[in-house]
Amino acid sequence: MTVDKLNHEFSLGRYLNFREGPNGLIYTHINNDSGSSEIYLHGAHITSYLPHGREPVIFLSDKSRYEPGKAIRGGIPISWPWFADHPTDSTKPAHGFARTSLWEVRDTQHISTDETEITLALNESKETHKLWDYSFDLKLKIIVGAELKAFLTTTNCDDKAFNITSAFHSYYNVGNISEVKVSGLEDTDYIDKVDNFTTKRQTGPVTITDETDRIYLDTETECIIEDLDLNRKIRISKSGSNSTVVWNPWSEKSRNMGDLPDDAFPSFACVETANAGTDNVTLTPGEQHGLCLNIAVEST
Repeated sequence: MTVDKLNHEFSLGRYLNFREGPNGLIYTHINNDSGSSEIYLHGAHITSYLPHGREPVIFLSDKSRYEPGKAIRGGIPISWPWFADHPTDSTKPAHGFARTSLWEVRDTQHISTDETEITLALNESKETHKLWDYSFDLKLKIIVGAELKAFLTTTNCDDKAFNITSAFHSYYNVGNISEVKVSGLEDTDYIDKVDNFTTKRQTGPVTITDETDRIYLDTETECIIEDLDLNRKIRISKSGSNSTVVWNPWSEKSRNMGDLPDDAFPSFACVETANAGTDNVTLTPGEQHGLCLNIAVEST
């Protein structure tokens, strides 16, 4: 569908409209009395969230590739129907295919002058069946306001059960990673992917001083990114998730990532609302699962 057709059917005037981005990729621009956001139909990818009067909440790489079949670097990519590498087939794309698929607009709603809602959807196709042979309905509802809320709902439309892992792979903008600590995961076991998948236990808040890739297990708690450099806290609450991933590639790995500047790693922290590791979800025919994320920002 073209930008003109989308605006004719789904525009909410000054609160929500559709625009053409790099390489012709279409995104929606939301701007209400509380905040603004941009969301690409490519990957249902939230690339910005800015509560009015505050610093950007979401980090986006200025070397991101806006290309069909490629994931956008930064923002909030969606890992689905598997998180990280495919569990049995290394030839399949990391983090599944939702983040590189073209989603459709299902609905837009003007909730109030402070809140705007959009719902995007993805269904099976010949292309998805080549990678994952199931019928499904995947729906993402996003509410932009003083807080950012995202609800990812998976419905099994097949005649057989299937298993998923997933995540909101959120990149949060920070002033300096060395001045950041993440609370809420104290005394929680985690899988350290950097240290040969060893299981360890978190002591105190999480600090990031080197390459970090951890799956925190059996945790439904709110996480708080305390950013001393920007004098703020980012509160990340969730439901439908029993695991949290903390990730930063650090300097050496960043140099090997073509869509991330070498010096960008101090500017973000990934704290991901997930179903990962042992936290996988099995859905029988007709059953649904909801993965929900809520982001709120406060000054310190």
